[in-house]
Amino acid sequence: MAEQARTALAAADGRAAAPTAPPASPAARALLPAAADGVELVARFFRALGDPARLRLLEFLLPAEHTVSECVQHIGLSQGRVSAHLACLADCGYVQARRAGRFAYYTVADPRVADLVMLARSLAADNAAALADCVRIAPVPSGRP
Repeated sequence: MAEQARTALAAADGRAAAPTAPPASPAARALLPAAADGVELVARFFRALGDPARLRLLEFLLPAEHTVSECVQHIGLSQGRVSAHLACLADCGYVQARRAGRFAYYTVADPRVADLVMLARSLAADNAAALADCVRIAPVPSGRP
């Protein structure tokens, strides 16, 4: 009913009605946080993935566990920066560390993270032109930790 009313108003103005997203499934509605603090929690979840270095580290850890030294070699950042990023990912629950002697081996804590990363890559590929042209989200400065 609301959709019909909006379409009628838009037609009266001579504008095309803006398409709306399909309603969320009952399962999705049950997962979405109802309270404002729930939305903040989900936003924090995504902010942890918003740094390119953390995302590269996470992708590197998806197939197998690695030491900090291996992560440093793969990412190309200093040991201190890699450790800080790994600590952030661990604090947010994305990775976990296993100690063996003086080494810490990092691995992805939840297999659903792989699904999330693959879905994000697929969505980004499908929207590559729009993402490249987006002026509202500034590129990450290269010197950022």
